[in-house]
Amino acid sequence: MRLKKVHITEFQSIRDANSFEVNDITCLVGKNEAGKTAILQALYRLNPIIESENEFDVTDDYPRSDVEDYQQEVESGRRKPAIVVKAIFSLESVDLQDLQGDYGDILTKPELTLSKGYENEVHVSLDIDELRVIQLFLKSAQLPTELNEMFSKCSSYSDFVARIQAAESAETKEHIKRIRSMVDSVQKKNGLINFFYETYLEQNVPRFMYFDEYYQMRGHENLEALTARVQQKKLKKSDYPLLGLIELARLELSELLNPQRTQWLINKLEGASNHLSKRILKYWTQNKHIEMRFDVRPARSGDPEGMTSGTNLWASVYDNKHKVTTLLGTRSRGFVWFFSFLAWFDQQQRKEDPLILLLDEPGLFLHGKAQEDLLTFMEKELQENHQILYTTHSPFLVDPRRFDRVRIVQDKGMDMDGLPPDQEGTKVLDDVLEATDDSLFPLQGALGYEIHQTLFVGPNCLVVEGVSDLLYIQTISGILERLGRVGLDGKWTITPVGGSDKVPTFVALLGAQKGLTIATLIDLQGKDKQTIENLYKKKLLKKKNVLTFADFTNTAEADIEDMFTTSFYLSLVNAEYAGQLKAKINESDLQFASSRLLIRLGEYLKTNPTTMGTSFNHYRPARYFVEQREHLKASLPEEVLQRFESAFKAVNGLL
Repeated sequence: MRLKKVHITEFQSIRDANSFEVNDITCLVGKNEAGKTAILQALYRLNPIIESENEFDVTDDYPRSDVEDYQQEVESGRRKPAIVVKAIFSLESVDLQDLQGDYGDILTKPELTLSKGYENEVHVSLDIDELRVIQLFLKSAQLPTELNEMFSKCSSYSDFVARIQAAESAETKEHIKRIRSMVDSVQKKNGLINFFYETYLEQNVPRFMYFDEYYQMRGHENLEALTARVQQKKLKKSDYPLLGLIELARLELSELLNPQRTQWLINKLEGASNHLSKRILKYWTQNKHIEMRFDVRPARSGDPEGMTSGTNLWASVYDNKHKVTTLLGTRSRGFVWFFSFLAWFDQQQRKEDPLILLLDEPGLFLHGKAQEDLLTFMEKELQENHQILYTTHSPFLVDPRRFDRVRIVQDKGMDMDGLPPDQEGTKVLDDVLEATDDSLFPLQGALGYEIHQTLFVGPNCLVVEGVSDLLYIQTISGILERLGRVGLDGKWTITPVGGSDKVPTFVALLGAQKGLTIATLIDLQGKDKQTIENLYKKKLLKKKNVLTFADFTNTAEADIEDMFTTSFYLSLVNAEYAGQLKAKINESDLQFASSRLLIRLGEYLKTNPTTMGTSFNHYRPARYFVEQREHLKASLPEEVLQRFESAFKAVNGLL
């Protein structure tokens, strides 16, 4: 049974959230206070894993601004109690196996709809072929032909029941008794729909497991106090994952308090520790040197409040790299969240009951890379057997390859007044065109990160300063290859970073990713020499991987434009800025001290500005070169081709 569609209304910040479809993994994205948590909590109460949390309360949950009006309307009979959550489930072959075995294909649509509101009663809806059910009952009852024909003319099941009740007489009593027993078994279940639901489908309805930061373990607990809370059914949220952990160790609370043998208890706790350590380290890449450890000891007077008498359970983390043990509760909040979730989830998973996970802001305290680990965990460990709905406002928890999973949650009323009633409150949107900029930000961040990773980052990254460099390198590489000469190896991904001052930062960021080959081919000018030297002096790159254009022009300074001859580059400038220059620029016009072509050109344009006041942009000649490459390749001087070919050979040699 798979959750297919959800519709939430009249709950907390929600008036009508719109109906939205649910995937195997569904990501609810929105900014803080948009109503993401309200969506999950409303759905959770439809069939929660903790049965005591299954009720809606009008005072607490109905939209506060209208709650008094609502209560008066219900009390006066002017309206029915509101339905908060409506969930549509698609029925799979395993769900229908017993039903079809007994009654055949009596469902006209393989769907189950469950709804629940402030009456706190679950309402069931199934599309049943009632006439087929009537025929099945008649066939089973073996009625005389006259009665069979009379009942066969019924237009609905309710009509069928009414005719049976009216047809009972002395001569037909025994026949009617047979069909009446079938009808009575249905009526005991409050009708045909409830009969089929409770008899065949209810046991397969998934329960919802809601998990947020309040369910995190403290890492230490007094066992007598925990036992009392279990007996009184007054558990704290943090108790549930701890009890899950105890069950994973195949222990009872009474056994922890009174173990038969010390070694037996140690063995049990070590078994649970090792199991969870393996589970965590499979997806927790932040620190691979940790082990979970658990201990049960008599309380001491100096222990934390509430743990100074009786017996205490302690959960700790041993770091075998630093040879130190720390209490679980003192570890990062992200780690405690991940560990607590695993402990409780493993316990529930062992029950093999259908389960849908509702994760509210998972990974809120996790580093960006650890959030990626969490996504991987969902994909590889959870998705196969459980549907997942989770909320986030972090771009690292949005998979840019699967935007089809994203549902945008927003409340326009937070930012603007005077909205029509149908637009007020929390909305769930499938269409990004309806979303506000703030709501879209996590998607934009995820997409930007993915574009950077896939378009400009690869296993072999050649860092250049800007897009102009990328255009020149790609174009001349293509020209050289068509001439049968050496171009830039296709294994390189050219990564423009937007200026020489950004090169160290990008190199450091890229270098943090394992398995990358990184090199630079960048401009060299006096003010940047120290920055460039620091790339290898600070061991960001090997010295041989730091290449500048000056290495191939044999000058003290050089930009990529200096790889060209002055006359050829000026031909690009004159053609691109034709009509905007007072006169064609010649090589003799650039008699300035600098060895760098762009500096000399800039000096000339100070006294000979363009006629339209357009400032010079070195991207434009690069774009012109790309557009006119087929016409210009024949006029490329051999020394230009040699310089670039030498550069490409040097870069390729680093692979």
